Amino acid sequence: MFNPEPRIQVLPITPRQACYVIDDALVDPDRWVEYAVAHAGEFAESPDNAYPGPELRMADAVSAQLDAFFVRHLRRALGARRTLRMYSRLAMTTRAPADLQPRQWLCHVDRLDVAPDQCQVASVLYLFAGPALGGTSFFRPKRPLPEIARLIDDSARMSADEFSARHGLAPGYMTDSNAWFDRVLTVPPRYNRLLFYSGTVFHSGAITAPERLDPDPRRGRLTWNGFFACRRALTTQ
Repeated sequence: MFNPEPRIQVLPITPRQACYVIDDALVDPDRWVEYAVAHAGEFAESPDNAYPGPELRMADAVSAQLDAFFVRHLRRALGARRTLRMYSRLAMTTRAPADLQPRQWLCHVDRLDVAPDQCQVASVLYLFAGPALGGTSFFRPKRPLPEIARLIDDSARMSADEFSARHGLAPGYMTDSNAWFDRVLTVPPRYNRLLFYSGTVFHSGAITAPERLDPDPRRGRLTWNGFFACRRALTTQ
């Protein structure tokens, strides 16, 4: 399924963390676009996370191939040892800015409930050709983490009006720096481009042209997202 000889580009996010970029990652990416088309009716929005659109869980055997690629090529670079659990899903970004919940106005970290001796890694593979549909941006908090934690908690429990009034944020996808976060890196999309990064880094889809979002997997922002909980390496990057 995956390119057996990938070329990996390293893009720094912080002095200790980076995004690892692999172009031409899949041998036959068109196969997975057609898979999404064939299973379009099975995509559904999940109440358990803040993804702004419907998702489709991938079969464990398919996710295992993504994990095998990670283990062979990226695990050591991301400070991980053994994969303890992982899963992956296809996803379509479809929500209009006015329909986003407050928690979807913000960048985020991935929450896999890992123990202190574990780490979490995320991946995203772009299965769309239009660069206007947006890549992935990474952010650094500008305020103390307790204040960031309160902001995130408020975003999950407040109405849009309450949240906007308290924190001075407006509905919409987060595409640039604001009073709370600095944007430090944006990786543009490219068809069949795969990214790996620490799930503890704040990140968000760089949706600068939301009017181009489309629910059709052949035309919309279709991605394959992976989530890994791993034993932390004895010496991390």
